[in-house]
Amino acid sequence: MESIELSDVQGFLLSDYNDMRSSRYVMLQVTNASAAKQFIQDITAEVTHAKAANSNNRLNIAFTAPGLQALGLKEDNLNGFVREFREGMVTPHRQRLLGDFDSSAPENWKWGGPTNEHPHILLMIFGTDTSAVEAYSNTLRGKYAAGLREVFQTEAHVQPGNKESFGFRDGIAQPFIKGSGISGKESDNLNAGEFLMGYKSEYNVYPDTPYLTYPQGTMDILHDDIAGSGNKDLGRNGTYMVLRQLQQDVKGYWTFLNEQTKDEHGKPDVKASKKLAAKMMGRWPSGAPIVKWPDEDPVDMYPDRDPEEFINDNDFLYNKEDKTGTRCPFGAHTRRTNPRDSFEENTEKESIKLSNRHRIIRRARSYGPTFVGSPTDFTPPGEVGLMFACFNADISRQFEFIQYTWANYPKFKQLVNDPDPFIGVKEKPEPGLEQVFTIPQKPVNCYVTGLQRFVHVKGGAYFFMPSITVIKYLATI
Repeated sequence: MESIELSDVQGFLLSDYNDMRSSRYVMLQVTNASAAKQFIQDITAEVTHAKAANSNNRLNIAFTAPGLQALGLKEDNLNGFVREFREGMVTPHRQRLLGDFDSSAPENWKWGGPTNEHPHILLMIFGTDTSAVEAYSNTLRGKYAAGLREVFQTEAHVQPGNKESFGFRDGIAQPFIKGSGISGKESDNLNAGEFLMGYKSEYNVYPDTPYLTYPQGTMDILHDDIAGSGNKDLGRNGTYMVLRQLQQDVKGYWTFLNEQTKDEHGKPDVKASKKLAAKMMGRWPSGAPIVKWPDEDPVDMYPDRDPEEFINDNDFLYNKEDKTGTRCPFGAHTRRTNPRDSFEENTEKESIKLSNRHRIIRRARSYGPTFVGSPTDFTPPGEVGLMFACFNADISRQFEFIQYTWANYPKFKQLVNDPDPFIGVKEKPEPGLEQVFTIPQKPVNCYVTGLQRFVHVKGGAYFFMPSITVIKYLATI
């Protein structure tokens, strides 16, 4: 097991910062490269790394490919980054992979799309409350105004119970990086190279890393390429960050579920609606796994017991405990985006091995008014959604594979016309195509027909989140 150089790794990769309840995502465009690099130099010591002490504020920074180019990185050096990062999220090919069409098409985005100004640098500012974030943001603005211009910003926050606006507890089943000092159950402990460049992956090889082929800047502060190329490494202790702004149609979602579960008198059945929601998600709103509790949320069943007993439970396998999918359907969001031991027709050990080659570390925060939906309360006082971020060392094999192969593909497992009910449904399907959600039952399966799209993409980009060392280096190019 390799030891991670934690003081060189930006902290948001290893921590969700849930003690920092408020945050702001600020996207900047370079207007004066020299002044922008001076700003980067000035704040390098403030960037939160994985061994940083607690404070009232935290700061992390990431760059797009156009941003690195605007700072002066030569094309030969920029070409060392993976194609997905260099091309960005809005090429026609990538649009097809991610399913970004109709209202989610890039030309309709608020930022990151072809009709928007390019974001070059992303500042992620975290604070104990909104006033702390505002004060720190103003301080930073005074430093970057000479070289950077704001093109978009949004507030994001951690909601009560760590729930997102549909009403589900979020961020439960996460992988852990070996050598980081943080671990979980054995099957969730992954080699560092799945998420950090410069370390071996689950394939026991080093992930592709960008290195300098053209001399630029103060190169002697950089690590040598550990794979032995003899070049200086821009990637070590860095990662790729996917950021997507996902608007949630909470009213449409719960209205659809309530309609599907009316009783024989045509009246809403709250319990049935909540159960159908859990079947689609793979967990109850509390976070309890439906594979263990298929009929009712244990937090509701046992109000006198400590809910912590149930809500963070991640110790289960699908084939081992629910091979036929009668507890947690094959098409449930959490089952298809992390199949665990049910990866196609493989043994338990092989399935877990293969599933773990497509894991991501998720970091999602809610934007808009604080709102946690339910079958009886589903009308937020404004637009709500997620600033969804994830980290991976291989965008294609990890994030894009999950979205295209597991979420969008309607023939996942034994299914036929079943996209992921949250992130895979087409807003305007082809004529004659009916999107369904299959609930395996005996003797006959149950089918929820006419699925609708309740999550709409409002912005997105691929970022490089470099090490502290490389942030220092970028100020010298």
